[in-house]
Amino acid sequence: MPNWHEVFLEIQKVQQTGLSAQNVIRHQYLKKLHEHTKRNVIAYYSGWLSKYSLSSEINDEDKNGFMTTVHQLDRTIGLDLILHTPGGGIAATQSIVNYLQKMFGGDIRAFVPQIAMSAGTIIACCCKEIWMGKESNLGPIDPQLRGIPAHGVVQEFRRAVREVKKDASRIVIWQEIIGQYRPTFLGQCENAIKWSNDFVEQQLADGMFKGLPDRKKQAKAITKALSNYPKNKSHDRHFHIDDCENMGLIIKHLEADPVMQDLVLTVHHCYMNVMMNTNAFKVVENHKGVALIKQVPPPTPGAATPKQVVE
Repeated sequence: MPNWHEVFLEIQKVQQTGLSAQNVIRHQYLKKLHEHTKRNVIAYYSGWLSKYSLSSEINDEDKNGFMTTVHQLDRTIGLDLILHTPGGGIAATQSIVNYLQKMFGGDIRAFVPQIAMSAGTIIACCCKEIWMGKESNLGPIDPQLRGIPAHGVVQEFRRAVREVKKDASRIVIWQEIIGQYRPTFLGQCENAIKWSNDFVEQQLADGMFKGLPDRKKQAKAITKALSNYPKNKSHDRHFHIDDCENMGLIIKHLEADPVMQDLVLTVHHCYMNVMMNTNAFKVVENHKGVALIKQVPPPTPGAATPKQVVE
């Protein structure tokens, strides 16, 4: 299996021919993965680890990328979705999941070669199984409102109520903190938590555990584990493959299929090279090489907005 450095050297070698090396090497391995699985492949990659952009997160604009890459695919052979994302909005996530499930009849497998956090974890949970390796991570699904953990706000407010009931003098301290909440903010946090949890629980029950007698019980337990803010401590906590199995998720080991492991990780290294060595910060691409690539413009005066490239 070529590692990141070996993929980089392979790209450099192709560059000497004058071809678009990044594309040539990446498309080569995407095609090989498709030939191995006999299924459609779509890679959804964010470059948040290499470069900062507000658009690196899952958003409604990503639907255009999925529509572009799904077009003209043979939908009867299912979809393997490779995920690398920090997460994003629950509304956009739900919309994208709904679209992909309708296109492929729910026959979707998630592959997480490194990290799919937050809403990325939600997308993975909406698939019939999740393929992970020893290096793979999912994350908590507790919603964030403008970077603030919704569970944290609710937990803090309940603590304030308890302390003030016990000792009225504490109201002076808590008044300063609670006073910073904008109107309806607490209610928005509670609604976001319920929305996220209800969606994941329903998706697990009707998808991953469809047909099982205790599907609702399993779905509820897993949703609780993924959204347990007091236990998980932080929104960026990493759940490793054994953590995910212990929760009850249907996890497949990449190591169980050495050829699959080689191909998935090589594809991953290809995208890491793209994110580190080009202006791209988000890519949605299929095994045919059809892609929507979002790029950060070169740092020239007046260039402030990302541009999109459709290949």
